[in-house]
Amino acid sequence: MKSSIFNCNVLELPKIHNRAGNITPVHGNNDIPFPVERVYYLYDVPGGETRGGHAHKKLHQLIVAASGSFDVTLDDGKNKKTVTLNRPNYGLYVCPGIWRDLSNFSSGAVLLVLASAKYDENDYLREYKSFLEFVNGL
Repeated sequence: MKSSIFNCNVLELPKIHNRAGNITPVHGNNDIPFPVERVYYLYDVPGGETRGGHAHKKLHQLIVAASGSFDVTLDDGKNKKTVTLNRPNYGLYVCPGIWRDLSNFSSGAVLLVLASAKYDENDYLREYKSFLEFVNGL
């Protein structure tokens, strides 16, 4: 199946409310459509900076605004859409073969990523031209 931005959706995650504070547990293959092999987060992104600027060949990800807000622009080589994330119990599922750019980070924003595999440099498409060749089967 060819990847499309329409396969990337915002998922509502479980939220357990407690007057002393909320908690959101995330179970791979249950709350999200893949097993979790790696977790990482971005923080202290300077104002005006962008992150991302790449795609993955096989990796599935869930991107969450653990704190603050930011925009995720998704690109499948034909269509683009921008999603604003600003609530810690919502995550953006990003399927393989989708270019992503991260921008408009609020002060103190923390971007949390749950990933389906350990880091593998060979899974990255870091040049947009290479990405287009990949998604077009060239």
